[in-house]
Amino acid sequence: MKNLKIFTLAITVSFLVFNCSNNDDDDPTMISGPDFSGTYIQADQMGRPAVNTVFVSSSSKDMFNITIPSEQNAAFQSMFEANLLGLSPAYANPGDQNALMLDAATFTGLLATDVLNVSLDGTTTFYDGTNVLTGRALADDVITVELLLIFGGEDFSENPTLSNDNVSSNDKPFLVSFPYLASPW
Repeated sequence: MKNLKIFTLAITVSFLVFNCSNNDDDDPTMISGPDFSGTYIQADQMGRPAVNTVFVSSSSKDMFNITIPSEQNAAFQSMFEANLLGLSPAYANPGDQNALMLDAATFTGLLATDVLNVSLDGTTTFYDGTNVLTGRALADDVITVELLLIFGGEDFSENPTLSNDNVSSNDKPFLVSFPYLASPW
C-alpha cells in the first residue's frame, strides 16, 4: 500500500511538472522584434581591411571610428599621409606614385575615407589588374593588394618582400551558392 501511495504521488507530480504549458506567446516581457529606440554610436569601422589598423595612430583610433566617412578625409588625411611616408620607401621621393598613379597625398586621401566602394553596374573586385576598388569578391587577395599599393611603387616591383602577404588562397574552397563562405573547420 505504501508503494502504491508513493507511485500515485510520483505520477501526480510528473503530470503537474511536465504538463505545464511552454507557450510564451502571452508573456508581456518578450520582445517581438528588434528595439531600435535609444541612442547608438558607431564603435568601429573597417571598410577596407588594414586601413584603420595601419594608418590611424593609436591615439586617434576612437575618434576615427566615430567619425562619419564623409568627414574622415578632412580630419585624417594628413595623419594617413604622414604614416604612409614613414612606412613606405616607395614614396621616399617627391612625385613617387603607386600603380594607380596616385601620389602619397592623393592615395591617402582615398584611404582616409574608410568605405568599401561598390560598382553597381560593373565588375566587383578589390583589384583585378584593371578594375580597382569597385567592391570586393570573396576570393580577392585584399591584403596583398593593399601591400602592393603601399609598398610596390609604380609597377609593383619596389620592395617585393613587403608587397605580399604570401597567402595565395582561402584555406578551404568557397561554396558556389549561398552562403558562399566555406564551412568552419
